[in-house]
Amino acid sequence: MNAYVFPGQGSQFPGMGKDLYEGDSNARIWFEHANDILGFNLTDVMFNGTDTDLKRTKVTQPAIFLHSVVKAKVMGDAFRPDMVAGHSLGEFSALVASGAMEFSDGLKLVAARANAMQVACEQQPGTMAAIIGLEDTQVEEVCAGIDGVVVPANYNCPGQLVISGAVDPVNAACEALKAAGARRALVLPVGGAFHSPLMEPARAELGSAIEYTPIIDPKCPVYQNVDARPHTDPARIKANLIAQLTAPVRWTQIMRAMLADGANKVVEVGPGNVLQGLFKKVDKELVTEAG
Repeated sequence: MNAYVFPGQGSQFPGMGKDLYEGDSNARIWFEHANDILGFNLTDVMFNGTDTDLKRTKVTQPAIFLHSVVKAKVMGDAFRPDMVAGHSLGEFSALVASGAMEFSDGLKLVAARANAMQVACEQQPGTMAAIIGLEDTQVEEVCAGIDGVVVPANYNCPGQLVISGAVDPVNAACEALKAAGARRALVLPVGGAFHSPLMEPARAELGSAIEYTPIIDPKCPVYQNVDARPHTDPARIKANLIAQLTAPVRWTQIMRAMLADGANKVVEVGPGNVLQGLFKKVDKELVTEAG
């Protein structure tokens, strides 16, 4: 069974999508359509911008979404997923690629998500840190014992969990986790506490936009971040999508669920190859490829 997966923030790179734009007339149409919807020339930043330009949340999230969805569209009949999933932002790409959401609706939501997250970061500064070399339960226990907001945010693969929250509690958790035996506890260069309670203002704002966005039955099950379970019911998909901003990304659990449900080939659709590497940490014999 084929699992198609879509990357999240951090997979962007200068020049992303330029080969697609120049090599496929259909891709060009989708790229230009995105510029029209957004009201600014996203493709110019993608193709010609610097690494710093692409790291602006307003640009990063629509750019990764656009690159991923257009890649899926130009596959045509070769895009035949039995199941899909996306890491954080990538869940929006997965929903559009699987037919649950229209391209224009997905892009507008991603743009709204990026703006809402940026505002939330400015209102409540926070940070994130990658914890390497501990069991998930150990990280959960340490976070629970720290005063202030610090929570597990991204379960990326066994032995790699990102925590998120207010600056001082995250720093305190890093010290406690190193004392508990973590190989690394590295504060990340991010602008906010994504997938933590500090994103509540963004969740509330995005939630109303999601409520008014049509979502229909996808062509195949969508394994969602919030509970790592396969979903096809539009109402449940919508509720999980609204909950996503303040809930952890359960990617380790998604990978295990997909493999348990019969996935024997994983295709990563979008910029980079991060998700292929994470799957290999769970099953090093698994067939993975770029879409």
